[in-house]
Amino acid sequence: MLKFRSILSKSKSKSKFSTALLPPTLTSSQSLHTNTITDASSSSPRTCQHAFPFPKPPPNSRVPTASRSFCTASDRDSIEYDVVIVGAGPAGLSAAIRLKQMCRENNADLSVCVVEKGAEVGAHILSGNVFEPRALNELLPQWKEQEAPITTPVSSDKFWLLTKSRAISLPSPFNNKGNYVISLSQLVRWLGAKAEELGVEIYPGFAASEILYDTNSNVIGIGTNDMGISKDGSKKENFQRGVEVKGRITLLAEGCRGSLSEKIMKKYNLREKGGAEHQTYALGIKEVWEIDEEKHQPGAVIHTLGWPLDRKTYGGSFLYHMTDKQISIGLVVALNYQNPYMNIYEEFQKLKHHPAIKPFLKGGTVIQYGARTLNEGGFQSIPYPVFPGGAIIGCSAGFLNVPKIKGTHTAMKSGMVAAEVTFGALNEGLDMDRYWDALRNSWIWEELYKSRNYRPAFEYGLIPGLAISGLEHYILKGRHPFTLKHGKPDHEATNAAQLHSPIQYPKADGVLSFDVPTSLHRSNTNHEHDQPPHLRLKDPKIPELVNLPVYAAPESRYCPARVYEYVADEKNQPKLQINAQNCLHCKACDIKDPKQNIEWTVPEGGGGPGYSVM
Repeated sequence: MLKFRSILSKSKSKSKFSTALLPPTLTSSQSLHTNTITDASSSSPRTCQHAFPFPKPPPNSRVPTASRSFCTASDRDSIEYDVVIVGAGPAGLSAAIRLKQMCRENNADLSVCVVEKGAEVGAHILSGNVFEPRALNELLPQWKEQEAPITTPVSSDKFWLLTKSRAISLPSPFNNKGNYVISLSQLVRWLGAKAEELGVEIYPGFAASEILYDTNSNVIGIGTNDMGISKDGSKKENFQRGVEVKGRITLLAEGCRGSLSEKIMKKYNLREKGGAEHQTYALGIKEVWEIDEEKHQPGAVIHTLGWPLDRKTYGGSFLYHMTDKQISIGLVVALNYQNPYMNIYEEFQKLKHHPAIKPFLKGGTVIQYGARTLNEGGFQSIPYPVFPGGAIIGCSAGFLNVPKIKGTHTAMKSGMVAAEVTFGALNEGLDMDRYWDALRNSWIWEELYKSRNYRPAFEYGLIPGLAISGLEHYILKGRHPFTLKHGKPDHEATNAAQLHSPIQYPKADGVLSFDVPTSLHRSNTNHEHDQPPHLRLKDPKIPELVNLPVYAAPESRYCPARVYEYVADEKNQPKLQINAQNCLHCKACDIKDPKQNIEWTVPEGGGGPGYSVM
């Protein structure tokens, strides 16, 4: 892991800013602007001097008050930017690119930093993905000429209702003409390169673990976690203090169930302020296979509903033919399922043996495996996205269009909209609250409003859900006079085990279906073993006193990486063991635990999966 001084050296070497932008000397009328800073890890304030004069520049100024400055607080180093973005995904990178584009368009300059917890850009990115290029067309219209990894247009679009032995064709509601089958992790790496070409500084391998506030509770940046701490909390020989990365504006683009975004939403009551319902989620499990060339149909898209899920559980599968003889196959299951004995990983293994699916995979080889949660709350669950000092963008806020099964284009657009508002706030003194207005005037809002009743319609079951959603899609087209509400939060939907019978899943055959350790190896996930657990129990007694006797240990089944298992202790009593090194960063535990007792926090930067084609 790079030391902070390496960051500083890299930052200076990549900087396009002239020292002329900063005042070389300060007169008595240009006293240093001083902030007193507090953070979650320390109760004592720290003082840092910013090398720019105050008051703020006039509203029409095209020169930022500071491009970048460095300071040393009492216990850790600090680096400052105009804009700090947490997360190098579609939303974060689109925001960074748009900011730099606006700088060029307006003869201005803003320093932009992106902090990414994955070991490299794209390492933690997983999605289906049938990509709608609408936002990319706006952001980088020449993407085809610039060799974006978007080369496989959708060639066919099928929709099946699966029974145990049949696939019944239904009219496809997805309208994927003009869309592409892609690897989102590859597209994100390409976006990262484009951002760096424009002068954005991207730092993978650094996990944002805390929000920094000033004395007025305004967000002023993030802190990365300390490195080189052992499980018992002692400092190892390679100990390295975390870094403060401060920004005049902080944009949170952590993806679904972002840990810092969730804290911000609670601190500032953003759901209540936006009149939003709770968010609802699904867990997606995916594999990428290489199959026989004669079976490969580049651009072919198949979606399914029904088997292997019961009629009370919302979800479905996908099978997309990518490029280079590759296909992606996955199962997405809403996390408001009721049966605590359901194991989504095992349901996915069953799916691959279906008579309509098996022929595609037979003779093929699995290249990669992964899992990730996704937002399904849609229009009803969008929080107020602005907080003092920044905004929440992308899937951290939740802009996925459920009936389209797409969220990349809306995430990108939200980042672009936030970037334009951020530029106005920093360069013209405008209000960041304009982001909320800009979102509601964008095509994101129009899309999500029209599709708002699709997901909650399935609260009534599969058949009523199909009927209501069909009416919405083909006839009403979002013009229904009322808005359906979501059911219980996902963690409250789990029934007591006594209401269900255990599910006996078939043993993996090692050809189409696989055990968890085999799949984990294909995810390239890796964590330093000797570090404090990043999966924390708020009350260590709840697993044995509640989860095990009441819900039959659901955490041992909803986790797709076997992080949670019950083992016998020294008294031969079952005890929850957390295998944090297996974690895929899917966030299912943070969402589905019946008592909300598990808190997902970031591990050391660079840990987690290493996706390359997901």
